[in-house]
Amino acid sequence: MDFKELDPILHSQLRLAVMSLLIGVKEAEFTFLKEKTSATAGNLSVQLNKLKEAGYVEIVKQFKNNYPQTMCKVTPAGIAAFEEYVKALQTYLPK
Repeated sequence: MDFKELDPILHSQLRLAVMSLLIGVKEAEFTFLKEKTSATAGNLSVQLNKLKEAGYVEIVKQFKNNYPQTMCKVTPAGIAAFEEYVKALQTYLPK
């Protein structure tokens, strides 16, 4: 059996959850991701930065009705990495 290497960036439960959500919705507010993943703001922030450094997500900070808003968007590189991760994961499943 030939096991493929799993992307260490995506192999974190929270980062994988964030990517799964973003793949489905393309972009989402920080508060939406925080709510859906039940992560603390601090932990989510750290994990989003790791995804951003890897080029998997784009983070845009803006204001909406005088309130700060953080939008997170999956990049084409992020989509490709996620698809590769899923393919690699399938090599671990019994045929």
